[in-house]
Amino acid sequence: MSAIELFQEHWRAATEIGVLWLLIYQIFRVFRSTRGARILIGLAVVVIVLTLASQLLELKVIEWIIKSAAAILAFGLLIIFQPELRNALARLGSTNLFSFSTRHQQEFLDALADAVVKLSNKRFGALFAIERNISLEDYESTGVTIDAQLSVELVTTIFHPKTALHDGGMILSQERVEAAGCIFPVSQKELSDRALGLRHRAGFGISEDTDAVAIVVSEETGAISILVDGKMLRDLSEADFRKKLEDIFLSHGQSSEEMVREELDVENGGSGSGDRDLVSD
Repeated sequence: MSAIELFQEHWRAATEIGVLWLLIYQIFRVFRSTRGARILIGLAVVVIVLTLASQLLELKVIEWIIKSAAAILAFGLLIIFQPELRNALARLGSTNLFSFSTRHQQEFLDALADAVVKLSNKRFGALFAIERNISLEDYESTGVTIDAQLSVELVTTIFHPKTALHDGGMILSQERVEAAGCIFPVSQKELSDRALGLRHRAGFGISEDTDAVAIVVSEETGAISILVDGKMLRDLSEADFRKKLEDIFLSHGQSSEEMVREELDVENGGSGSGDRDLVSD
């Protein structure tokens, strides 16, 4: 059978598989950041393993139990995970799933870089956490909801030393400021540089517990640091800082973890104060 005949015979099946794969992948991208996503994935894995085992080993009782409980389990999951499903569906409806343009991302990163550089020049201590795949909703609840477009003026106002929210962390999600004055977990690492304060430790903590990218501006020196996967790039110049943001969020050729490993000034260590509240460094 020639390639043309093979294509003519199976193009509909290939099209259906492609469309279904694209839809499932896009839905997974939205649902994977919810708090119940890991539980749902774990349950799905258990059900699949038991089903395969019951069929391969002819375990009739287990197979009957799985089939009988499938409808009840599905209904129960809808009730148990109703908040997560509602939030995920809301995000699904508000997200442009098929847009591959990076223009809005670039504008967001430029505004963020401008704000961070201004904070650095003014010696305003600051801590940011940029949400990626793992939701930061639990940390948002520890601060004050902002839900505003990112701007230099808003950021410098929040982190001004005279404001009530300047000691906490700011959470950025979907290219917006979601919350400020948030409390992040403090890393248990013992840092090699004792001069690093709790703001840096909180940056380590949030980058270790989640896949968020943390940005810290030192109150004493104005130095800018980026923390990814529990590793830190310190004392970045304005040009280097902007480049690293683009490497992490706009570059698809190299992962952020690989980018971090290539840098010379990586911090490692091990103990500290795990649950202390975030304070100024």
